[in-house]
Amino acid sequence: MARPVTLFTGQWADLPLATLAPKAKAYGYDGLELACWGDHMDTARAAQDPEYCARQKKVLADNGLGLWAISNHLVGQLTLDPNDHRSDAWVPAAHASSAEKKRAYAVEDMKRAARAAKNLGVKVVNGFTGSPIWHMIYAFPPTTPDDIRDGYKRFAEVWLPILEVFRENGVRFALEVHPTEIAFDLYSMQLALEAIDHHPAFGINFDPSHLLWQGMDPAELIYGFPDRIFHVHIKDVSVNLNGRTGILASHLPFGDARRAWDFRSPGRGDVKFTPIIRALNTVGYQGPLSVEWEDNTMDREIGGPEAAAFVHRIDFSPPAGGSFEDAFKR
Repeated sequence: MARPVTLFTGQWADLPLATLAPKAKAYGYDGLELACWGDHMDTARAAQDPEYCARQKKVLADNGLGLWAISNHLVGQLTLDPNDHRSDAWVPAAHASSAEKKRAYAVEDMKRAARAAKNLGVKVVNGFTGSPIWHMIYAFPPTTPDDIRDGYKRFAEVWLPILEVFRENGVRFALEVHPTEIAFDLYSMQLALEAIDHHPAFGINFDPSHLLWQGMDPAELIYGFPDRIFHVHIKDVSVNLNGRTGILASHLPFGDARRAWDFRSPGRGDVKFTPIIRALNTVGYQGPLSVEWEDNTMDREIGGPEAAAFVHRIDFSPPAGGSFEDAFKR
């Protein structure tokens, strides 16, 4: 059975949900992954008001769309981020002037997201954690093993209470393994799991684009954590290491042709999706394949429907009746 193909609404949050839903259906999507900003999902309301949840779901249902996950990336980042001026707009104005006020707000909002998901009848909240040690990625000024351990200890102090709320509500948190997060590759994900004693509510929102430009084989993250793949993003990236720039991207903005890498509409970059689908089949993942559409050189009205058709085309199910070799035995 083919997996549902959904659209993450984060890059479409400028559109009201009532406008986006019929558009997404016309594009060919089976559902939406609602971002917790714009008017798509209000965590505070959803955590307390089942009628609000029913209204948001009705907008989807009226357009033949399902809901399998919500995503609270922006607020999640604030739980461990240094929280400077760049994220002031992500919180109510009363919290924007203080890093610690932003952090406190974010911690409570991630708990609200778990309760909202329960009220919506979905089992996964995707998002970020931020990181207190990302700025130490290059070890100068010199770092010590204790510096890194302290960073993961801080992650556990902040996130274990959040994850307990997730567990109490029967919902799981899927971290998008991503630079600037507490886990950005296979080994840092291992450290994160060890720090929280492999809490059952903590797993992965798999996004191959962030892994490929780092030089990883994205499928290895799936094989490395077969029971922690809670959700999947389909996003592409083009890598152009031409001798002038490296993977740190030279402070060049997205969309600048001089960058060594940039995000692309699915199928228009360098990600090899067939090995990823095979890996997902191997570990038994049957959740949605959610397009996170980012491409600064393509109109989204072209990219949106093209991406839906691409994902429907590349997905395939594992054999239902065993190996093809079984036919010889019969």
